[in-house]
Amino acid sequence: MIPPVQVSPLIKFTRYSAPLVGMIYGKKRYDYLKPIAEEERRIEAEEKKKREELERIAKELAEASEESILK
Repeated sequence: MIPPVQVSPLIKFTRYSAPLVGMIYGKKRYDYLKPIAEEERRIEAEEKKKREELERIAKELAEASEESILK
């Protein structure tokens, strides 16, 4: 078996610091994007409520017109 080779301290430092830097960047990016996504979800929910209300009204109007035609 081959004896282990001495690894440069610079390589060791880079190997362990790169994932740490990535996690820090990811956390900052997540904190930046989270409020934007919440606002988009809130707007989408409001639009969905409006759309459902319009569909309900259209359905009621369609049923009312069918009833008046049949009578």
